[in-house]
Parts: sequence; structure tokens; C-alpha cells
Amino acid sequence: MSFWLIQSLNSLALGGVLFTLAAGFSLIFGLMRIANLSHGAYFMFGAYIGLAMLDRGYGFGVAVIAGGLAVAVLGGIVERLVLRRLAGNSLSQVLATLGVAFVVADGSLWLWGGDPRSVSAPAFLAGGVQLFGMTFPLYRLGVVVFSIVLAVSLWLLLDKTRLGVMIRASVDDRQMAQGIGVPASKLFTVVFCLGAALAGIGGVIAAPILSVYPGLDADMLPLALVVVILGGLGSLAGAFVGSFVIGFVYSFGQILLPDLAYIILFLPMVVILAVRPRGLFGRITA
Repeated sequence: MSFWLIQSLNSLALGGVLFTLAAGFSLIFGLMRIANLSHGAYFMFGAYIGLAMLDRGYGFGVAVIAGGLAVAVLGGIVERLVLRRLAGNSLSQVLATLGVAFVVADGSLWLWGGDPRSVSAPAFLAGGVQLFGMTFPLYRLGVVVFSIVLAVSLWLLLDKTRLGVMIRASVDDRQMAQGIGVPASKLFTVVFCLGAALAGIGGVIAAPILSVYPGLDADMLPLALVVVILGGLGSLAGAFVGSFVIGFVYSFGQILLPDLAYIILFLPMVVILAVRPRGLFGRITA
């Protein structure tokens, strides 16, 4: 009984991490129709920036903010100087993001070396909490709470603000939105920076659980892709539900059937897409 409970809580924590990563990916794809293959690299780069801040004696909150801001700036530069010049050529944009991923990965390896680095949880979330007679790391529960707060915040942003209305209008019908005066150029940059920032924040949040190491980007990007495709491209609700579904599937698959972990991960996605080609929450968009 204890194994199932502890592993379920671990799965929830992984789901929280995946949502922070996949939410940004979903926003970028939903608006810009770009499969941003550099998103995993942004996640890893944010983790390294957070680690650098912690090494310099700053607090965990500063590390999270620094990771998000640094990756947001990087995302803005990539969108403005690279993707903007390739507008209308989806294949070139995807290949460009793949190239950016390699550059970020090698740059991180050059700056921080190839050794895995562990990161301590913040002091106020250190230690454990008693649940059903067992001790569970308090930080992992904090990650789950953070992911829920983030989901609510993004929902409020997308549903209750003028920026959110413009984003949703552009996702539903981009040409019509541009026709009524939505500033598509600025909107694309804002959304790309926001999506990149979420990846950077996710990297810092995940560091005490996953540690920071070269190849973290390659480990996390396939999971984010599965989450977004399973939940529905451009759907925040789909990213949230898909993150926790994949968190459970992947965690239990690795423990119970490690040799078949990726089969267990991708097979449900294939089955669901065969029934619902646009994912669980996907909608027809223009």
C-alpha cells in the first residue's frame, strides 16, 4: 500500500513539473503553430541559470525569477531574429528551433561542465510531511500546489484579460483577429517570451527533484510533446490533464516495467489519437 501511495505522490510531482514545461509549449504552438523543439533546452537553461544564482548565494525565489527572465529574453531574441525571418515557412522554423536547442545545450555544457549537479529544496519547503503514516518530501507537494496555482493564473490571464482575449482570438481564427486590429507581431513575441519563461521557471522548479545535468533537455522534451499532443494542441486544460496523466504513466512505467517504459508512455497516446485525432481537449482551429 505504501509503495502505491508514495509512487502516486511522486507521479503528481512529476505531473506538476511537466505542466510548467508543457503549458508554455502549448501556448506557443496554439498561437504560432510552431513545434518549438528548443523548449526542452529552455527548460535546461533555466535550471542552470537558477543553479548559478543559488551558487552565488541568492535565494530560491530569486533563482526562479532569474531563470524565467533569462529564458524569456533568450526566447524573445530567437523569435525576433530567427523565427520572424522565417515566417510562413513552418519546416524552416522547426529546424531553426532544433538548431537553437543544440546551441543552448552545447553552450550550457561549455559554461557549467558535464557533471550532474544536485539542488537543495528551499528552506521553507525542506523536510517532509506525514501523510497516511508515511513521510513524504514537502517540496514535492509544493510543486503540485505551484502547478495548480500556475494553471489558475494562466486561466485567468487567458480568460479574464485583454491580452488573453487577443491570444484566444488568434488561436481560434488568426486571420480574422488580424483583420480586427490584433497586433499579431507584438502578440507573437509576448507569447513566445511567456512560453519560454514558463519553461525556464519549470527548469528551476524541477531542479531539486531531477537535478541539473547535460541531456536534461532531451529527457524532458519528448514528455512535453506527448503531453501537448495528448491533451490537445493549444489547450491549457489539455496540457494540465495530460501532464498528470503522463506523470502517472511514466512514473509507474519506469518502476514496474522499466524495459517497456517508452512503450507504455507512447502507446496510450497512439490509442487516444486514433479515437480523438486532435487530442483530449483539442478544437478545430483556423
